[in-house]
Amino acid sequence: MEGVTAPLSLEVSKLAFAYPDGHQALFGVDLALAAGERVALLGPNGAGKTTLVLHLNGILGGGHGTVRVAGLPVDRGNMAEIRRRVGIVFQDPDDQLFMPTVREDVAFGPANAGLRGAALEERVREALERVGMTAYADRPPHHLSFGQRRRVAVATVLAMRPEILVLDEPSSNLDPASRRELADILRSLDVTVLMVTHDLPYALELCPRAVILSEGVIAADAPTAELLADQELMASHRLELPFGFDPGSTRR
Repeated sequence: MEGVTAPLSLEVSKLAFAYPDGHQALFGVDLALAAGERVALLGPNGAGKTTLVLHLNGILGGGHGTVRVAGLPVDRGNMAEIRRRVGIVFQDPDDQLFMPTVREDVAFGPANAGLRGAALEERVREALERVGMTAYADRPPHHLSFGQRRRVAVATVLAMRPEILVLDEPSSNLDPASRRELADILRSLDVTVLMVTHDLPYALELCPRAVILSEGVIAADAPTAELLADQELMASHRLELPFGFDPGSTRR
């Protein structure tokens, strides 16, 4: 956790977790993110990345160790506040979009939290504006392109005004223009970002810091460019840059 300074948005300490079938997914993970940091979570398939992410807002629990969000322990007594503070954008936007219109999808979370009337409308407008989708408010989500649906999925989370935004493979299945547009949106946000990705150039473009999770433990935690330039480290954790890609070539 070297280089992380207070105040902390997220603090994971000695987190261990086994599934009911006995599979041990995490073996004592320590991770801290300072407020406003953008950090990439890298690792091979089966490393425990999804298991870790699902502990951050209490979808999974019952393991050993602690998770704190802005100082609040992730436990049953704080669950409503934790789920407001930690927003997860899943890889498939269709897992998050289920209402007849974009506006209703974005309003769903705040409305369930008790927001009504003009305050709810303002929250929806603000979230759609941040992702450049205001003009699509009355459109059915299934009529949008994949990239547009992903931006709406981000808006549904931003409407809750989270402190931490967790993104699962945000660049997957996006065309180059949509990929760039989403990167511009993510750079503009004033939230802490944890980005789970196999897209290493995207991680380099957006996240100054990267963490490798491998076999349920943190195997490396360093500036992204430094980490990606370590060929031996990368190979040992089944991480591979596109052919010919220079980790020093991306300017942020």
